[in-house]
Amino acid sequence: MRSIDAALLSGDSVRQRLAVRAIGRFEQSPLESKITPLLTARAASVRREAVNALGQMRSRYDFAALLASENDPAVRAVIYETLGRNPDAAATTAQTLTDGLRDSSAVVRSGAARGMESLLRRTARTTAPSAATLRSIRDAVKSNRASDTRQLLLLAMTAANDRDSATVVVALRDTSPEVRRVAVALGRTWVSDSAPMVRWQALRVAGTCARATAHVRDSSEHVALLAIDLLGDQKCADAAALAALDRESRANAAWRHQAHAAVSLAKVAPARAAAVVRRLASSTTWQARVYAANAAKLLKDSTTLRALAMDKEPNVVIAAMTTREQALRALTSDHAGLALAAATRLKGDKNLVSALPQLRAAFDRFTATHRVSLRDPRAALLERIGEAADGPSTIWLRERLKDPDPAIASAAAQYITKRTGSTVAPTTARYEPAAFPTVDEFAGLDGATATMRLRGIGDVELSLRFDEAPMAVHTFVTLASAGKFNGLTFHRIVPNFVIQGGSPGADEYDPITDSFMRDEVGLARNARGSFGISTRGRDTGDGQIYVNLVNNFRLDHDYTVFASVTRGLDLIDRVQEGDVIESITVRRAKTAAPRRP
Repeated sequence: MRSIDAALLSGDSVRQRLAVRAIGRFEQSPLESKITPLLTARAASVRREAVNALGQMRSRYDFAALLASENDPAVRAVIYETLGRNPDAAATTAQTLTDGLRDSSAVVRSGAARGMESLLRRTARTTAPSAATLRSIRDAVKSNRASDTRQLLLLAMTAANDRDSATVVVALRDTSPEVRRVAVALGRTWVSDSAPMVRWQALRVAGTCARATAHVRDSSEHVALLAIDLLGDQKCADAAALAALDRESRANAAWRHQAHAAVSLAKVAPARAAAVVRRLASSTTWQARVYAANAAKLLKDSTTLRALAMDKEPNVVIAAMTTREQALRALTSDHAGLALAAATRLKGDKNLVSALPQLRAAFDRFTATHRVSLRDPRAALLERIGEAADGPSTIWLRERLKDPDPAIASAAAQYITKRTGSTVAPTTARYEPAAFPTVDEFAGLDGATATMRLRGIGDVELSLRFDEAPMAVHTFVTLASAGKFNGLTFHRIVPNFVIQGGSPGADEYDPITDSFMRDEVGLARNARGSFGISTRGRDTGDGQIYVNLVNNFRLDHDYTVFASVTRGLDLIDRVQEGDVIESITVRRAKTAAPRRP
């Protein structure tokens, strides 16, 4: 902290800006007094960072009053945005933000729109915005030229459930597909559109059996797969729909089409689905076997499920698991997701006490790896042990009070207290992430770029955002340079949201790093084409990455953004479940090592 304090007092705007950002990331209100003096710093970049840092620590500073003395548009924009992040005094804040929407500066209006979207997303369900506020938002949608501002205002209307038809009609004619996408979601209306993201959204909110049938061969695979899914979800059993599902489920169709069609057939035409499921159950593509298991459950096909529960691929076993015996067998796996699924399957088991030896052995095996990032399976296993703890397990739980992961140690204390009636406390100190890299290790990362080669798709060029997230960039570069991403897949595909990948287990729970990563949240945006670090809570990044397929404003300030696509965004749009990261090549900048405060 002394080096940060020195940077704050240095008078060097670069060092001050970085130091203020660092303090904000502690998210501790007692540190607020270190930041407020910088609200009057000479450099607007420092003042902007100071406002955002106070917002990050949920400060109750009078930001509205600060507007009276601040003239820089970029700083005023962040003040308005920060106002909206604090849901206190929603009515007063909404009026202030409404004033910001009328500002003469487009930059300021954008900040006010960010603040309004954030405020209504947090408060509209419990405190309805006034009619005047909604009129101001509608007017601003029509009068602003910036695409991001219009999107934010439409999202604010969505949060307020204000489906004003006149505003929706205007937005549906917008030149920006992002704006049209949000307008379709807001109006829940059907449109035909040249942009895949708009077509997907229209099918999602206003799809019918006929519309889904017409789009199973859409040029966008996101749209086509959604269409196939909808035929099952909407119980489309007319002749045209069944013919389309039969066609997509044939052996000569792409495996994803076969897989999605099998699940939909299982919902609407079980007799037609049976043969397809049996064929997929022997597919050489394990993701297809996962879908076979999901369809087999719908068909109550116990024979196929028993076979798939013995599959060599853990994710197939997870999908096929239906019995206690299968869960106990899965406890011997080193796959984090499978162990977690087994622990979850045993929840409420009437004979859980008899499984305690296997549960403790699984927990100890994961603990012996010394990978704090394996929190999820360990927490699930510990929960089962805590539920059924006998005498030996209570003694065993006391050893967990000094676990390196404070979350695990705290959970052990709660289970012991509940069982014995005597309050105990964990002895683990606050978890400390890995040490900071040296200046030499940072060399060349400011201005570095990377190429991600996607097997069978092409090369995506990235600009690494060292200034915003130096630790995340360093971790990404270190992993990529060591080939740790090579051969890993994108396992989570959520159209019009994100794709996620980089897990050795092709799931949410198997980490690529041994320790958790520090969050580096700030003013970097989760814009379309940006790369971020996947987490499940503050400071729990484990090396897995996500890519924003659209502008995801609601992720801002909560997730680290460390890179942006500079070429190949159209290739990112083509990525589907199971697509492989063949390699990542990093090119460091030919510059001196950056200064560190």
